[in-house]
Amino acid sequence: MGVMDQSDLLKELRIDSRHREDAGGASRWPWIVGAIVLAIVLIGGGAWYFFGGKTFDVQAATATAPAANGGDTAVLQATGYVTARREATVSAQISGTIVDERVEEGEHVTEGQVLAHLDDSAQRAALAQASAQWQAAQAVLAQFQAQLEQGQRDLVRAQDLVGRKLVSTQSAEAARTLVVTQTAQLESQRKQVELARAGVQAAQVQLDYCTVRAPFNGVIIAKSAQVGEIVSPFSAGGGFTRTGIATIVDMDSLEVDVDVNESYINRVQANQRAQAVLDAYPDWTIPAHVIAVIPTADRGKATVKVRIALDQKDARVLPDMGARVSFLEEAKKNVVAPPLKGVLVPSSSIVQRDGKSLVFAIDGGRARARTVTPGQTYSDLRLVEGIVAGTQVVKQPPAELNDGANVTVGAGK
Repeated sequence: MGVMDQSDLLKELRIDSRHREDAGGASRWPWIVGAIVLAIVLIGGGAWYFFGGKTFDVQAATATAPAANGGDTAVLQATGYVTARREATVSAQISGTIVDERVEEGEHVTEGQVLAHLDDSAQRAALAQASAQWQAAQAVLAQFQAQLEQGQRDLVRAQDLVGRKLVSTQSAEAARTLVVTQTAQLESQRKQVELARAGVQAAQVQLDYCTVRAPFNGVIIAKSAQVGEIVSPFSAGGGFTRTGIATIVDMDSLEVDVDVNESYINRVQANQRAQAVLDAYPDWTIPAHVIAVIPTADRGKATVKVRIALDQKDARVLPDMGARVSFLEEAKKNVVAPPLKGVLVPSSSIVQRDGKSLVFAIDGGRARARTVTPGQTYSDLRLVEGIVAGTQVVKQPPAELNDGANVTVGAGK
């Protein structure tokens, strides 16, 4: 009985092989699950980096409403920039150090207004020297005038004495020669006085050059030099000499320059009515007209430059602003063109994804895919439905750009 009990105990202590296999499999399961979770995390992190964390540097354009003006219709759309026909970087006509500057950016100035003063100590000294030389020349002139008058009196007396045969004829001739000589000296001194006076005027001009004035009415858009810097009308190496003090723009001379595709230039002519819309104010339409079509083409871009005059001046119009111009033609009588639906965006902003036409709207630093319905094409613009005017869209979306991606708007238009 005791032996049987001992063998039973040994059987109880044995480990079944099936139990060993089950125990080994159970110990491996946590490692397998951990590896799967790690792979999911790595894949998700990579996807987040490439599609969510990556930031795309893009160019933006603003969706604008198509032009409408009663019975007029737009035959062509073109984009360009506001430019100033009258713009000048004002500099001094002499080299000198700025000791006083009286303008700041954004300030309105009038023609002749003082912009800055240069150090004029050398010019004032030169003016004082020229004035002294002029006064000295005038004093010598007075001396020669007195001598001539005395010589003329001596000649009269000598001629009288010769008539009475009290002196020889030679004495009268000597007196006459002296008068002629003194007359020549007097004329020569008069020229010296004129020369000295011209020297004074030249010195005064140099002194006036030390005061820099505005050449016309306008607005200061940039300051190129500060007090203490040297300015010169000539460029000097090393970057220590400024060639300008301030840049002035005549805001009344602002116009729009657009590039029209040469395939459509036959639709544009001088004095043609037009409308301009600034990218900064997409809901504001400015009446305009064509000034001229520049008679040359850009072979690189296959475009022709057209100058557009703005018929209404406004303080909101600033140089280098982006603008879109609609060239108009009068509609035929008794024919009313239906209003265009949608907004205009660059044709390059429309991409095809999964059989759909999309644009990427910029919203809070992210690209948001918007489905649109493309319509009529106007030069490099296209009419689309699905977004509203004023929406900022990516001008040329990269192929890897997806909905929700981070974007930063670059400086390009």
